[in-house]
This record gives sequence, C-alpha cells and structure tokens, in this order.
Amino acid sequence: MGGSRPDPMPPIDQPTDEDLLSSDDPEAFGVFYDRHVKALLGYFARRTFDPEEAADLTAETFASALVARPRFKPGRAPATAWLFTIAARRLADYQRRGYVEQRMRRSLEMERRPVTEADTEMIRVLGEDAARSVLSELPPEQRRLVAAHVIDERPYGELAGELHTSEAVIRQRMSRGLATLRRGFGR
Repeated sequence: MGGSRPDPMPPIDQPTDEDLLSSDDPEAFGVFYDRHVKALLGYFARRTFDPEEAADLTAETFASALVARPRFKPGRAPATAWLFTIAARRLADYQRRGYVEQRMRRSLEMERRPVTEADTEMIRVLGEDAARSVLSELPPEQRRLVAAHVIDERPYGELAGELHTSEAVIRQRMSRGLATLRRGFGR
C-alpha cells in the first residue's frame, strides 16, 4: 500500500506542481495529472463510496483543471490546494445533480459502464492512502488523533481514556486538526 502515496514534494531535479501548471509545454499537465490522480481518486472514493462516481469525478476535476489552468496563479495557494478546491466544487455539483441523474437513467433505462472488481478494490485502497497522505500535513499528535477518530472511527471517550484526558480536550484537539486541514485546502 505504501507505494501509492504521492510524494509531498517532487525530487529537486523535477519541476514543482506550480511549474507544471504554469508551463506552456503540453505534456506538463500530464505530469501534474500523473502526480495527483491517485490522491484525487481516493478523495472522491472516500466521499462517494462509489468507485464509478469517484472515477467520473476525477476525470471531471482534471478536465476542469485543464480548462482553468491559465487562471492558476503561482504563489497564491499550493497547486494541490487549487486542484482540491476544484475537486470540492465537482463533488458539490455531483451531490446536487445526483438525484436528477439517477432518475433520468432509470427513465431512459440507461446503465453506466461497470467498474471491474479489481478497479473497485484499487479505488478503495487509494481512498485510504489519500486520507493518510492528507493527514501527513498535520503535526504528529493531531495526525494520530484525527486518524484514530476519522479513519479508524474510534469514539472520543475511548481516545480520552487512552490519552488520560477529557473528551472536551480530545474534541478541541480534533477541531484544531480539522481546521489545519481545511486551511491547507483553502476552505
């Protein structure tokens, strides 16, 4: 599983994400895509619980990013924050239109092309890796706490007992960790 986590920074001899988005080289966006497709796929998989929708939303996000690329301004926000802001908008659009599309498909008797079982498993694993990758941005104490509560679904009371503190303290630390993550994504 460890091999699918994106590197937080490219090697020194590689262009940064900001360089890639600012480049006139047509292949630069492809490199940016390759660096972030798995994390983005995982992001959507954890939110939609549907591998097909996660794949569709990933494609839509990169298409939107390609169109918006000329508006990207290096130095304002990290390129990954810019990308995940676009992803959050695609997710909101998906949630708004989801019910309408399902009704339309049923009335037209249209079926989406199925995702294979192997693809479904890969997307599930990527969802877990993407979540852990995002958490790597947090200080170690907040990272452990957010992972324990959000990913491992451990209750506040259990964590408070384990850390010999009150639930209020655990909730405050969780709040700080989640706020740090939101700031990292420009939200």
